[in-house]
Amino acid sequence: MDILMNYTFQIVALGSVILAVTAGPVGAFSVYKGQSLIGDAIGHSTFPGIILAYMAFATRSPVVLLMGAIAAGAASYALIQLAHRDKRLGLDANLAIFLSGFFGLGMALKSFIQGNPDYAGASQAGLGTYIFGQAAYMLEVDVLLISAVSAVCLTLLLLFYKELKLFVFDAEYAEVVGLPCRLLHILLLVMTIAVIGIGIKAVGAILISSFLIIPCVAANQWSNNFARVLVLSSLIGAVSALVGTYISTLEQGMSTGPSIILVASLIAFFSILFGTKGILGRVLKRRARNG
Repeated sequence: MDILMNYTFQIVALGSVILAVTAGPVGAFSVYKGQSLIGDAIGHSTFPGIILAYMAFATRSPVVLLMGAIAAGAASYALIQLAHRDKRLGLDANLAIFLSGFFGLGMALKSFIQGNPDYAGASQAGLGTYIFGQAAYMLEVDVLLISAVSAVCLTLLLLFYKELKLFVFDAEYAEVVGLPCRLLHILLLVMTIAVIGIGIKAVGAILISSFLIIPCVAANQWSNNFARVLVLSSLIGAVSALVGTYISTLEQGMSTGPSIILVASLIAFFSILFGTKGILGRVLKRRARNG
């Protein structure tokens, strides 16, 4: 109970839960659209944007770093789409090239500013946490930023839910009936990049894609109803964030981001086995039909 009353725990848990509630449904749209790996590439690509934003403005302001992350993620996505026009290279090859290339650039830039006298006057502490995530560094201003971006993303999802659903499941029909598919694609991309941008401090550039994907994978094992999957994704993400934060606070030395992903993975494995659409669920249904 002492942990629950701890101020640091409350800040980290609140920020992580709000992030998870938004990441779940946004990630679900990306998963059903078949863009899970693109989200992974964008997540890795945000790291050089963070370092460049720091180098340009000599500040670790969450808003400034978020803008850098969003710019780098958008640039990476644009380059991936441009390279994908060359049909000789598959999308998976392009993703691998830009994922590793952008992340490598970020690591090189981080090494460059360390010990560089030009950046000695500004604190570099905490920049390395954007690689694997360190929610323990989360401050009130980070929670406020997460809350603001999450509110915008969830509002957009509610306003354009029907259009986005049709676009994700049947893009050709959506275009025939006159929906602005290009704008819907950009909207989904912007929401994904925004969630990645606010989430990398908590779970890191490497694990952020799991934060988007795993809750949807787990939720999908319990229902065929898309709206219900979105709600379950938010719920699973929130539970994972809360439990993972509690475990990392209880056990010294355990990072919050990996703890959250581990809890979410355990829920996903359980859902794959015991969900109504899971392995055992399908076996029982088959036996009921045959019996």
